[in-house]
Amino acid sequence: MGSAISLRSDFRGDGLRILARQTKDADQARRLLALASIYDGGSRADAARLGSVTVQIVRDWVVRFNARGPDGLINGKAPGKPSLLNEDQRTALAQAIERGPTPYLDGVVRWRLCDLAQWLWEEFRVSVSEQTLGREVRSMGYRKLSARPRHHAQDAETAEAFKKNFPAAVAEVAVGPAKGKVIEIWFQDEARIGQKNKITRRWAKRGSRPSAPHDQRTRSAYIFGAICTKHGKAAALVMPWCDTHAMNQHLIEISRNVADNGHAILIMDQAGWHMSNNLAVPENITILPLPPKSPELNPVENIWQFMRENWLSNRVFKSYEDIVDHCCHAWRTLQDRPWKIMSIGQRQWAHRF
Repeated sequence: MGSAISLRSDFRGDGLRILARQTKDADQARRLLALASIYDGGSRADAARLGSVTVQIVRDWVVRFNARGPDGLINGKAPGKPSLLNEDQRTALAQAIERGPTPYLDGVVRWRLCDLAQWLWEEFRVSVSEQTLGREVRSMGYRKLSARPRHHAQDAETAEAFKKNFPAAVAEVAVGPAKGKVIEIWFQDEARIGQKNKITRRWAKRGSRPSAPHDQRTRSAYIFGAICTKHGKAAALVMPWCDTHAMNQHLIEISRNVADNGHAILIMDQAGWHMSNNLAVPENITILPLPPKSPELNPVENIWQFMRENWLSNRVFKSYEDIVDHCCHAWRTLQDRPWKIMSIGQRQWAHRF
């Protein structure tokens, strides 16, 4: 039998009873009262009866209490099985995830858990199940996220320079055509919505193959959309084609939504109908073109993704008029949610300077 262990001397029975009344942990309160009885001169057997445990468990409580004080009497979470990967392997795994697969070497264009498990075996001869690897990857802070579009031939330095010089471009407009007016930052883009529609992910039973209707007809329409992220405003037209005439009509619609004392800086890509010499730009709008091949700088791209996933995909459109009706309904629904426009469209380089 182990020798008796004395309780630490910086506590008293009355103090432990006060802590027992204050705590919301029933187990900790029971243990505090048991140890308080020992401070008051009771035996270990008396404390064991009070705590409804054995004397050996009371001894364990004393050891924990002496080491950590009252916090030592709170049930801790079991550490669980240690990770199969050491720190070096976890670091290498994180680097592989960030780098992505090399198609001609790894045979895939995106990592799946089974691919990462195979990679770990080939690199370190560590065998990990997909379920265990999934928990490991999530504990490292990784999730399956939707990627932003990036053109394969993009000049990264040009895109970074645009973001860096954006405050200076806004200041130049503020002292020029927008002098004395409130600057509004708008983003514009177009999206084709048609009968040959997209199919999104959906909830389904594990192991099943859910189906969705998919039309092969080719009627389509274009949503000309623009958002002002700071104020949660949106302006759009649904047009049968993309050309300078349609863009002129959209500029008029955007102009109507700019505040009376405001001036809009309209950021958009360099499509032909955006840069046409025949474009009639309203007085309260200044166009600022994005760098070439930089769609990820335009948050309207994310607006299209949100609208497709929630309102426009997984549908069969009966006619062109049906397409227009659904596009209008989707955009009006978005307009009724200004907080969603602010959430999706916020960009640090455009709104925090």
